[in-house]
Amino acid sequence: MAGIAISEERRQRLEEFAAVLGIKFNDIGLLNQALTHTSYANDGHLKPRPEHNERLEFLGDAVLELAISNYLFERYPKLPEGELTKSRAATVCETSLARKARELGFGDYLLLGNGERNSGGADRSSTLEDAFEAVIGAVYLDQGWFKAQKYVLRHMQSELSRLENGHRTKDFKTMLQELVQRDGESHVSYVMLRADGPDHDKEFEFAVKINGVVKGTGIGRSKKRAEQQAAKIALEALEKENK
Repeated sequence: MAGIAISEERRQRLEEFAAVLGIKFNDIGLLNQALTHTSYANDGHLKPRPEHNERLEFLGDAVLELAISNYLFERYPKLPEGELTKSRAATVCETSLARKARELGFGDYLLLGNGERNSGGADRSSTLEDAFEAVIGAVYLDQGWFKAQKYVLRHMQSELSRLENGHRTKDFKTMLQELVQRDGESHVSYVMLRADGPDHDKEFEFAVKINGVVKGTGIGRSKKRAEQQAAKIALEALEKENK
C-alpha cells in the first residue's frame, strides 16, 4: 500500500517498532508510510516514488484530537468548554507529542532524505510530531477507531497524568488567548494570508489579529504550525509593548 516494496531488513525493523508501539499491523506498509518523511519520498533516485506521511498525519491529527476530547469530556464532566479546550491543546501540542515520540524511539525508524537527516531531522520536534500523528492515522486505518483510541490513550497517559497533576504544557495560542482575556473584551482571530507550493510541500502563512489589528504573522508547513508561530510572534510583540 505504501508505494514501494519493503526490503526484508526494513520489514523486520518495522515489526520491531510495531512491537514497541504495542500494535500488530495487518498492513505493515501503513507503518512504513507513516514513518516516511517528504524529504525521503521526494528523493529523485527512488522509483517508484514512495508515499510520504502527510496524508496520514492529517488523519492521525483528527483521530488524536477526538480521542483526547472524548477522554477529557468523560473524565471531567463539570469542566467548562474553555477549560476542556485548553486541556486538549496542552495535551496534543508539539512539545508533548515530540516528547512521547522520543521516548518511543521514533527517530531511529524514520526514513529521511540525506539532507534532512544530516541536519538533525531525526530529532526535530516538528518532524517527530508529524510522525507520531501519522502513526495514529496508520493505526486507525489498519485497526479501526476503538483500537486507535486505545492506542492514543495508552501512549498519551503520561501527558494526561501531567494534566491531572497540574503540570500543563501551554502552547503559544493558549498563552496568547489567556493573556488577551485579561483585558476582558479583547478578541483573538487567525487569518490565512497564503498557501503556496505543491500538496506534498505546501507552506502556509497566517496572521493573528487582536481586536482586528495584526499582531504577528507566522509561516509553517501546516496551518496549525503557522498559527502557533504567529501566536509566538504576537506574544513577543506584546511583551515588548508592555515593558
